[in-house]
This record gives sequence, C-alpha cells and structure tokens, in this order.
Amino acid sequence: MTETALAPVAAPERPPAQLDDVMLAMDVVDTLRHDQKVTERELAAGEREEDLIERLREIYRNQGIEVPDEILRQGVKALREDRFVYRPPAESLSVRLARLYVSRGRWGKWALGAVAALGIGAGTVTYQNYSAGLELSQRIPAAIATVVGDIGREATVEDARTRAAALATDGQTAARDGKAEAARQALADLERLRDELRAEFDVRIVSRPGESTGVWRRPRGNPTAMNFYLIVEAIGRDGRPVSRAVISEEDGQSRVVSKWGVRVPESLYREVEADKRQDGIIQNPVLGRKARGQLEPVWRQTLPGGAITSW
Repeated sequence: MTETALAPVAAPERPPAQLDDVMLAMDVVDTLRHDQKVTERELAAGEREEDLIERLREIYRNQGIEVPDEILRQGVKALREDRFVYRPPAESLSVRLARLYVSRGRWGKWALGAVAALGIGAGTVTYQNYSAGLELSQRIPAAIATVVGDIGREATVEDARTRAAALATDGQTAARDGKAEAARQALADLERLRDELRAEFDVRIVSRPGESTGVWRRPRGNPTAMNFYLIVEAIGRDGRPVSRAVISEEDGQSRVVSKWGVRVPESLYREVEADKRQDGIIQNPVLGRKARGQLEPVWRQTLPGGAITSW
C-alpha cells in the first residue's frame, strides 16, 4: 500500500467581522469628541460637514476599517443632537427611591439590625407576658397541688395539714388574682413545710471546747426573773448539721441557723451544768428528737418553750 502524504488544507478565509451599526455610530461620536475643538468649528458651519465626513473616513481607513458614509453621517448627526450623552434624570420620588435601593449595601445591614432588634424586643415582651400568664394559670397551681399532696402523705400531725391547706388557699387565690409574688411566696412556704416534715434529726446540746453550752438572761420586761437556755444544734441521720428557721423570743425575728438556744427549766440547766463540770463531757447530749412527718422535736422532758438565736 502506497502511503500518500496529505497536503495541509488551508482554512477558508473568514469575512471581516462587521461592527454593529449603532456601535459604529457611537465610535464615530467618540472619535469626534476626541478632537472637540476642531469638531465644534466644523459643525458650526453646515457646509463643512462634508469635509468633516471625509476626515473621518480617512481616520477609519488608516485603521483598516471601512465605515459606510451613512454611518459617518449618523455619527455626525448624533453628535449634533447630543445623543449617546448621559444626562442624569430629573430629581423625583422614583429617582430617590431608586438611588436608595442601589445604596442598600451600605445601609441595609443597619436597617435589618434595627428591625431585628425591634422584632426581638417585641417577641421577648410577648413571650414574657405569655410565660407569666402560664405561670399563674398552670404552673403555680399545679405545683401547689403537688406539694399539698406530698404534705398529706408525709404529715403525721394534723397541724401540718391545716397549715398546708391555708397556704394552698392563699397561693391559689393570689394566682387567680394575678398576684405573682404572693403566689410564689405561698408555694415557697409550702415547699419549706414539706421539707420540714421530711427532715429527721437529733437536737444535741453543744459541748465542744471553747463553745458555750448554756446561758441565762434577764427578760427586759421582768428584770427580777431569769431565763435559762441550753445551746443546741440539729444533727441529721448522716451526722451533718441541719439548718433550721428559728424565731427568737427576744426580738421576734426568724433566722435560719445551725445552732440556737432552747429555753429550759432551771433544774435541767443546773443538771447539764453539773454534768459538764465533772469531766467536760455531757453524758446525755440529746435533748430532743425530730422524726419524719412531725413539725417539732419531741423533747426528753417538758420545756417551757422559747428560743434565742444570739448570745
């Protein structure tokens, strides 16, 4: 088989690209403006227009561009009529709105932030109002009912149930009347009552070195009398101190304390005093015992009642 070399085939010549007539006319105007002074002089006299067209024809011919005479005439006419010249639109509302829209990149994020802040603020207020209404209409009443049920199961003394019923009535009434603080306070008091019922501890006389075991006081209203107090603390089943709310009979103030003074008969006071004097140790330090379901400790002997929180 004879191999025959193939001669390269020349690519067909492409016709020169024709520029769009409008683009040519715009280019003519641009060319005329580059020689503004000559153009103004030529256009000032209508009879010189042919000379101007001839000069334009020569300019384009030197650049290898053939521009039809009609396009050259259109370009000269357009320059006379100020076509292809940008004139800003007259100031109007639509123009101002369009300008504002175009510049949205600068102010948009701030406006969006302001709108978002207003939306969040309004949403927060709405949610808070909704949450507050839900608290008074559902949460607090339901919580009160739950705690009252717990107290009913825990209590072994009728006084606890009576107090729970009174607090529940106060709380439900406050919630119905929209008094949020009063409703919350009633619920907190009920929870405290339940915790008190569940607590188990021994009331022990303090006998540690450097700490008072007992004190005596003269009542303000009766300076000839003497009140005797043993200093005690509540110790839970786990051996840890238990804080309690104690009302001082000296000023009527309730304080949460881990140690307080219990008023006792003088005979018991002297007995403990003599016991400690022997060897510095109290042989029977348990003064009372608080069982689950009760509100108050059961004392090992009858006490006159009363307490102090400072000495």
